[in-house]
Amino acid sequence: MKYQFKTNINCGNCINSVTPFLNNELDIEHWEVDTDNQDKILTVETELKPQEVVEIVKSAGFTSEFISAD
Repeated sequence: MKYQFKTNINCGNCINSVTPFLNNELDIEHWEVDTDNQDKILTVETELKPQEVVEIVKSAGFTSEFISAD
């Protein structure tokens, strides 16, 4: 599944901070953050449930809110 989340990951340093948390989760196939979007959209391709992704982002010190699934 591909999920999208509204986040407060808003710059390169923020992306550097969250990278190890998302990269170390073996069930995440791909992820990216659109920092140019005002909602700082995190797109994640994974078999995890959206709430599990929210918890991973939270453990990195950021907030995320599930907004859609493809």
